[in-house]
Amino acid sequence: MKSGLPALGLLAVVGLSSCATKDYVHEVVEGRVAPVDSQVKSLDARVGGTEAGLRDAAGNMGSLDNRLGGLDGRLSAAERALRDQDGRLGEASSTAREALDRALAAGKLAQGKFVHEVVMSGTTLAFELEGNRLSDATRSALDDFAAGLKRDNRNVYVEIQGHTDTTGSEAYNLRLGQERAEAVRRYLNMQAGIPLHRMSVISYGESAPVADNKTREGRIQNRRVVLVVLE
Repeated sequence: MKSGLPALGLLAVVGLSSCATKDYVHEVVEGRVAPVDSQVKSLDARVGGTEAGLRDAAGNMGSLDNRLGGLDGRLSAAERALRDQDGRLGEASSTAREALDRALAAGKLAQGKFVHEVVMSGTTLAFELEGNRLSDATRSALDDFAAGLKRDNRNVYVEIQGHTDTTGSEAYNLRLGQERAEAVRRYLNMQAGIPLHRMSVISYGESAPVADNKTREGRIQNRRVVLVVLE
């Protein structure tokens, strides 16, 4: 019986030693696992941040694509406007293009565009011989012109050009063209209400014919007033 006591003590020691070993192992494992868990959590957080960043980047790219699409649309509209402007200028007379250049140089235009030109000649522009008094037909045509400007309600600028045939001297025709253009501007201002600062006058005299001055029909075409509308 006495000999069994040491054996029991040995078992107790062994049991205690086994528990201590397990606790030690557990502590060691926990000590090693805890940093790994911390690193994993940190990595998870970084991955989550990266994913959020990628989602934000994708959203920004989508927004940028939309903005670029809108810009493409505006560029296309601008290109169409330029083509339209080029087409209108192609149809304009050389003096109308010169009017646009003068207005641009003087800073008179908001957009720098040629709108259209109205040529008054023949029965529409019936001045007395060597005179500058407007006929009833001319007044009526100018009323229609002014009504069109008011109806369109556009911020326009009008150059009024006086042209003559070659009857008389060059200096005389230059002065006559100026007087007739001035008569048109006065009427448009005083009777039709077009502001003076929206109009200018110039005389080409006989220098810009559109027909042969050797024929009566040609001279009638050359005796004209041209209203060039710009904006």
